Amino acid sequence: MDRFDAMQVLLAVVDAGSLSAGSRKLNAPLPSVSRKVAELERHLGTRLLVRTSRNIQLTDAGRDYVEAARQIMAQIEDAELRASGEYETPRGVLTITMPISFGHDHILPLAYDFLADHPEITLNVLCLDRAVSLVDEHVDVGIRLGELGDSSLHAVKVGEFGFVTCATPDYLARKGVPSRPEDLAGHDGVVFGQITQPGWAYHRDGLRLEAQPAIRIRANTATAALAAALRGAGIIRAPRYQVARDLRSGALVSLLDGYESQSFPVHLIYARQGLLPLKVRVFIDWMAPRLRKALKELAAPVSAGTPEDAEASKVGAP
Repeated sequence: MDRFDAMQVLLAVVDAGSLSAGSRKLNAPLPSVSRKVAELERHLGTRLLVRTSRNIQLTDAGRDYVEAARQIMAQIEDAELRASGEYETPRGVLTITMPISFGHDHILPLAYDFLADHPEITLNVLCLDRAVSLVDEHVDVGIRLGELGDSSLHAVKVGEFGFVTCATPDYLARKGVPSRPEDLAGHDGVVFGQITQPGWAYHRDGLRLEAQPAIRIRANTATAALAAALRGAGIIRAPRYQVARDLRSGALVSLLDGYESQSFPVHLIYARQGLLPLKVRVFIDWMAPRLRKALKELAAPVSAGTPEDAEASKVGAP
């Protein structure tokens, strides 16, 4: 029996939650996975897992053994990294993950500059609008928007982002400009995803107000929702980072600026088991101050013109 291989199989099964899920994770036949776990138990002379029809549970001995196996695997990984020189020179494949829209517009331009400064690093980019398990999916660094749940991951806060309510000058010329959240009830709205709150939340003088327009378009991607709003389909409430360019150009006009919206944090997150590879440390040290600066620039207020101002700015434009 290859004990090292058996440890890897056991950890995959435990992390996946069942023998079948572990076999899929390892891309190995289920009978082979089950046999290796059974051989390890026979070798140790004790049961590690309690198997049910849907999942597995660790015995007391299993919990102790899994904890020790994780430490052994981390030590082996550290030894391999030292041997390859990754603790001496930043090199190798660096896998990062980020939300699609935020990543395309704000992270990737910085990441490409990072590559220019570190020629021995290869970048593997995962742009996904879902939570990614860094450990299970072998990701080095994640850019996470919003509050973080309880986690063993390390996090570096690099700033915050807020939401802005906006619409095209054409839409506002046709439908009027809302001056209070309550005025939204007489307007058409464009939203991304499912509505989970009674309304769009605003704050003023310590009071919380909830209001939203009548939803005319609900899109399953942020890009599709923004495209609809840019065609004048209605009012949208979007993260400032997503509409900053359109606000600056006058394609969208910011609304209800006298009302505060909730801010959400932005973090760089990474898992740390043993020594941190140099490629990860230099990426975080390089990216954090530049992303902080970019988020501060995004948070700067944009001069809010009237629909007439925005239309006048187009005179003479090709």
